[in-house]
This record gives sequence, structure tokens and C-alpha cells, in this order.
Amino acid sequence: MSEQCAESCNQCGVENCGDRKPDSLQESPNKLSKIRKVIGVVSGKGGVGKTLVTSLLAVSMQRAGYQAAILDADVTGPSIPKAFGIQGKAAAGEFGLFPARSKTGIAIMSTNLLLENDTDPVIWRGPIIAGMVKQFWTDVIWGDIDYMFVDLPPGTGDVPLTVFQSLPLDGIVIVTSPQKLVGMIVEKAVNMAAAMDIPVLAVVENMSYFKCPDCGSCHSVFGESHVDEIAAKHGINMVCKLPIDPGLARASDSGTIELFDDNSLDELTNLLLEMEAKK
Repeated sequence: MSEQCAESCNQCGVENCGDRKPDSLQESPNKLSKIRKVIGVVSGKGGVGKTLVTSLLAVSMQRAGYQAAILDADVTGPSIPKAFGIQGKAAAGEFGLFPARSKTGIAIMSTNLLLENDTDPVIWRGPIIAGMVKQFWTDVIWGDIDYMFVDLPPGTGDVPLTVFQSLPLDGIVIVTSPQKLVGMIVEKAVNMAAAMDIPVLAVVENMSYFKCPDCGSCHSVFGESHVDEIAAKHGINMVCKLPIDPGLARASDSGTIELFDDNSLDELTNLLLEMEAKK
């Protein structure tokens, strides 16, 4: 709703004003963007594979014939461009920035696409970082996007709060690992989503197990899983478990994540496809 709203909708000139709730903090995307579904990928702590899950979901939706995009909201630790082997920089036009495109056409915007050197640090305070994430939504000419995945930094601080309030999230995916300590932190993310009235679509447990290539037996390298207990406690119906796979790690490091075949997230992919079908 416009700040100058006169409550006369037939004379309102604000684009998409009718889709916004009173007192909503949601921002409208660039006028040349049409984004149908927005999915946040979050974690309670770093190092659990949030960027990996974001990448795999975008690749899966692109393979399914939908236009996928990734908004890399992890401003101080961006790694999405490396996973996709993107070397160039974002281009600017008269009406905003253009995202980079992966080999298969996934639209990507990340801080590293704006820096002179990939290793240059981003030494900003929280409000400036949050403002940059908001600009990735409002100032980037995304075009026609079916599914946008937002790779958030770990925790429940400024950036996750900004994304939860400013972007029209259709749901979030929470990424965790088997350790019990991590499970406790996952519940913080679940509770934050509940407080912000954002649905939790699934919990993905990364590094859940290692399958021996010789005998086929599975080993819980990082301890027994507790993700099913956490999901049941909070009424989350979908749990996905990603194995430890050296091939997947190599694909991420070499920028060839789009070439890797994995079916661990197929159930979650199908859930996202159902969301589009119900539209």
C-alpha cells in the first residue's frame, strides 16, 4: 500500500499496490521483473550446505523447464557464482542491473558479480548489507522468473529479517546437518519463520550419511540424525537427507554444479512443482 494512499483504489497509480497488505513492509520488484514464486533457503548456522541446496534446487527447476533464479543474499560470504562457474560481472542498464546467466540460463545476482576481485572483502555493517539485499530485489531486472531461490546468510539477524519482511516469500527451506547442537539452532530458524508467518516447506539434512561405494552400507559420519524428531515437533511434513558425496563437492568447487545428477531432493522438487500447478 502506498505511503500516500488516499484509500481510493480506482485512482491509485501505484503498481501492484492492491497486492500489498496495509502496513506491509514488502517491496515491489523492478518494474521489468515478473517473479512468480520466491523460496528462501535458510540455516541456523554456517557450514551446513545452504548454498549447495540452493544451487541444486535452482538446477532442478531449470531442468524441469521452468525459469529459475538465485538471489544470493549472503552478501559477505557469496559463493553462488563459483558453484556455477560464472566469471563475468553484472551489467548495468538504464532501468537497473542485469543478473548474470549460468550455462543453462539460471539468472543469478550476487555481491561477487559487483566486486572488482572475487576475494575483496565486504566490510559493511548490518543495515547496509540488508539494504543491498533489498536492492537486489528492487533494482535488478530479473525478467520473467518462475522460481527464485534466496540464499540467506546463517542465523536470524538483519538480512533474514529483511528478506522475511521485504520479499513475498512463498515458503522457506531449512538446511541442517546431523549434529544435535545444530538441531537446536535449527529450531531457532523454525521459530523465527513461525513468528513471521512464513511457512516451512521442508528441512534438508545435509551430510546425513556416507554410502560406501564398495559394500553399499551407510555410515553416520557426523552422528545419528535427529532431523525427523525436529520436523515432527514443529509439524513439518517433508524431510530430505543429502548424503556426503565427494563428486558433488568437486562439482561445486569446479563450477559445474549444473552437470551433477542427484535425486536426493526430488521429493522437494515435486513439492515446488505442485505449488506452481496450484497457482
